[in-house]
Amino acid sequence: MILVLRALGVGDLVTAVPALRALRAAYPSRELALAAPAWLAPLVDLVGGVDRLVDTTGLDRPLRVGSAPRVAVNLHGRGPQSHRLLAATRPGRLLAFANADAGCADGPRWAADEHEVDRWCRLLSWYDIPADRADLSLRRPGSAGLPSGATVLHPGSKIPAKRWPAERFAALARTLTDQGHRVLLTGSADERELATRVAEAAGLTSDAVLAGRTDLGGLAALVADARLVVSGDTGVAHLATGYGTASVVLFGPVPPAHWGPPPDRPRHRVLWAGAEDWPRWDGVGSHPTMAALHLDEVLAAVAEVERVVRVSGAVAA
Repeated sequence: MILVLRALGVGDLVTAVPALRALRAAYPSRELALAAPAWLAPLVDLVGGVDRLVDTTGLDRPLRVGSAPRVAVNLHGRGPQSHRLLAATRPGRLLAFANADAGCADGPRWAADEHEVDRWCRLLSWYDIPADRADLSLRRPGSAGLPSGATVLHPGSKIPAKRWPAERFAALARTLTDQGHRVLLTGSADERELATRVAEAAGLTSDAVLAGRTDLGGLAALVADARLVVSGDTGVAHLATGYGTASVVLFGPVPPAHWGPPPDRPRHRVLWAGAEDWPRWDGVGSHPTMAALHLDEVLAAVAEVERVVRVSGAVAA
């Protein structure tokens, strides 16, 4: 068995896809077990190549994997806690970043200023396992009975600092609706109140609010068949990258160089106001780097990616 630890969220899983596929290719005849939260199961199926999901939330409980893995791979973090969690399964070999506190002298050095996709590809490359950082595509899900061709706005984020102001999302929704877009608002159950507030301010009906009404598989289906996605730096943005769905991603305060879509894909547009020389943030509401992104900039980015889609469609035809 090859045991991989990635006990995080949607964006974390999608950015690990090239590394997971590299491990599948390196060990084609071995069972590949992924230690990750059980609620990610629909998305794990869309990644492909994973034989078993080991329900793992956080790092404070032992991994229940049965027999000792032949190889354990830390795609979770720099250690030491994640290293120790995997070492406790007594693997034949541990692939991880070097961490003296965890007694792990082997492995490359951790680099803080690195894109998340490149980080895990570099880790495997150090162990002579080649990974293609561009291999981010996801399998298309089956029909979930959700609208196709919609424009998906995702105003929420687990990290409030990464949220673009709700009133600007509402203004964006109004403008896009006037331009002929069918706007739908997504989010978790905890974000339903936010999505409802945006919809009401935009003059949309309650049917436009899908926050809390779709599971992860349904959300993936919605994004896969969407006309456009506009969101902050959160999991939905990574789904848009995985499906090649036109997207505008609003970054702050974390730079897109760490989590953004590949820069060579013109149907994904990134907006970022930078993270230096900003007023001290009081911890309430959107971070100043998000508040600095204005509606006109987002509308211009939407027009740009839609033009790219039209041109590429015409060339393909």
